[in-house]
Amino acid sequence: MSLSRTKRISSSNSVRSSSGSRRLSGFGPVQGGFSGISLSSSSLYAGTNGHHHGLGAPLASLSVNKSLLAPLNLEIDPNLSMSRAHEKEQIKSLNNRFATFIDKVRYLEQQNKMLETKLELLQGQGVSRSNVEPLFEAYMAGLRRQMDLVNNDKTKLDGELRNMQGLVEDYKHKYEDEINKRNNLENDFVILKKDVDSAYLVKADLEDKVGALTDEINFLRNVYEEELRELQASIKDTSVVVQMDNSRSLNMEQIVAEVKSQYEEIAARSREEAEAWYKNKFDQMSVQASQFGDELRIVKGEIAEINRLISRLQSEIEAVKAQRASLENQLAEAEERGELAVKEAKARIRDLEEALQRSKQDMARQLREYQDLMNLKLALDIEIATYRKLLEGEEDRWLWLFHSDSTTAEIRNSGTRQGSDSNGKVFCIANS
Repeated sequence: MSLSRTKRISSSNSVRSSSGSRRLSGFGPVQGGFSGISLSSSSLYAGTNGHHHGLGAPLASLSVNKSLLAPLNLEIDPNLSMSRAHEKEQIKSLNNRFATFIDKVRYLEQQNKMLETKLELLQGQGVSRSNVEPLFEAYMAGLRRQMDLVNNDKTKLDGELRNMQGLVEDYKHKYEDEINKRNNLENDFVILKKDVDSAYLVKADLEDKVGALTDEINFLRNVYEEELRELQASIKDTSVVVQMDNSRSLNMEQIVAEVKSQYEEIAARSREEAEAWYKNKFDQMSVQASQFGDELRIVKGEIAEINRLISRLQSEIEAVKAQRASLENQLAEAEERGELAVKEAKARIRDLEEALQRSKQDMARQLREYQDLMNLKLALDIEIATYRKLLEGEEDRWLWLFHSDSTTAEIRNSGTRQGSDSNGKVFCIANS
């Protein structure tokens, strides 16, 4: 209902009262009753709307109770004008309140539209937020895959590290074994060197002994020759007279020759024995020296090979240590990157959860405000509907009063009276 209609209602003075069923205030109390009057349908018609039809038609038959023909008290109620003025003021105040309620309703409708717009925006934001959630889940899935890859790399690197540690331990044991072998070979070499040195000393001693014996043999030979010459000289210059049996003759030359041959044989045999012994010992020492030389060369070759193996193992150990350090650094970097990624993901999740919680709280608060406004709007709608019903009732009452006034005026002008029965039905009576 618009404000113009309200003003039109106010100007027409057609508002119905809250009681809804008041009788004419312009009539006084009816003296006597109307139950004794009977009218035919062709002579007179009066409806509830108060309009009069067929007053000039001829009356066919009419029976009148003369006791009812007494004059009616048609005095106008003095409170009618005051009540009408009061009703007009009340209508004005109601119109003003109604206009205020209309403005308030318009304002609330605008607020309702604004809240609906905000709700749509929030719902749209919620939809967009729900569109962000799959991206966030995809990001989290990517981070989880990265974490799985990092864990797999870590496991793989741990396996490689264990393998490298096993290889290092094997090479370490081999290195220790080679060191022990080298020490044993060095000890054997020292022992062999001592044996060679002792053999060389024995050889030198034997050579010295051979030289001394050779000199002694030469000296004895010279002494023997010198003694032999002296003996020959003394024999040659000396004449010996020996008394002996003539039957036997002494051949000195033969004796000397025999002695000489014996000494020469002894000297030759001694020389041969000494030469044979010295030669045998020299051969033995030469064989031992050659054996020791061969063994020494073999040991030197083995020592050189061991030194090369040791250097190669040391280089491999250094390379393995460098690779291990690199793998440990890579593992530490991977763990650090994984921890940073996890921390960033957790911080991102926490921020998103906080933002989502704030958005939910804002949405709940706005929904509560919207629900409060909707409740207020519903209450105002109920109040407006109530006032509308009241105004419509007042309009009907005023229309009823207006038509009643018009009917009263026509009855006065035509000489008829209007009344109502106990059921509220209006009827008119012609005056005689």
